[in-house]
Amino acid sequence: MEIRVRQAAAEAQKSLCPLSEEDRLDIFRVLVHRSPAGVAKGAVTRHCGLPGAACSFHLKELERGGLVRCCRHGRSQVYTVNFRAIQALLSHLTEHCCSEEECDYQESTLPKAARF
Repeated sequence: MEIRVRQAAAEAQKSLCPLSEEDRLDIFRVLVHRSPAGVAKGAVTRHCGLPGAACSFHLKELERGGLVRCCRHGRSQVYTVNFRAIQALLSHLTEHCCSEEECDYQESTLPKAARF
């Protein structure tokens, strides 16, 4: 069982790392707001004000982390959020990282956005 928890922790880290960079988090927000239709890479580039190569790099990192998916529609690359991966990440975090016995926070001290 501990091996599974370690594997899940490694997967969680793989998913969280791409979100630790500001431009990637901005890209991720754009994709979440435009879901489920997805967004073409060019539109992401324009919306975030990034050079094309930088945007491609950040999208690849998000894709490598399993957070987004890319599919081709004609000549466009369209990116969508992988909500199953996000749900799995949140489940892992709440099950293994935030159980009430392990946390010593007071809900009233959390920012409103962090309250469930």
